[in-house]
Amino acid sequence: MSREKGKGTLLPCRRRALQTANLMPSTRPSRVGDQLRAEISDLLAREVHDPGIGFLTVTQVTVSPDLQVARVYYTTLGDERARRDTARALGRATPFLRRQLGSRLRLKRVPVLEFFFDESVERGDRIERILNEISAERGDAPAAAGDPSDSTGPGTKSHPDE
Repeated sequence: MSREKGKGTLLPCRRRALQTANLMPSTRPSRVGDQLRAEISDLLAREVHDPGIGFLTVTQVTVSPDLQVARVYYTTLGDERARRDTARALGRATPFLRRQLGSRLRLKRVPVLEFFFDESVERGDRIERILNEISAERGDAPAAAGDPSDSTGPGTKSHPDE
């Protein structure tokens, strides 16, 4: 009788635990990613002496749930040609980086490193420029008309010490 009752169904508390386990990302890959980001940044700044790697910033490292693949996102200064040179230099430095990470980190297996240029920073800068242009256009028209919402008009103090 009890066998048929539990057949194919989960207890409500167990079902809820499984649902939350699937919804919440594991913290271990994010911790390993943070550690990899710090170590890779340090290695690139101090140990890798490739002239193709210019001023480079590692922005994020995402690690697969099984800790086998690490996607390293970076930004660099320069044009498209500088980006290609940096990508090639990172490809050449990848085996060295993996060996160094293996000696520095306590991982059973060092993840495969995949480097990707992080375009989110450029997109953010572009959006910020557009917003600044829009606010400048909007700011010019009301300021010229004497916007009453402007609290720093004549006769008002903009700073309490004045």
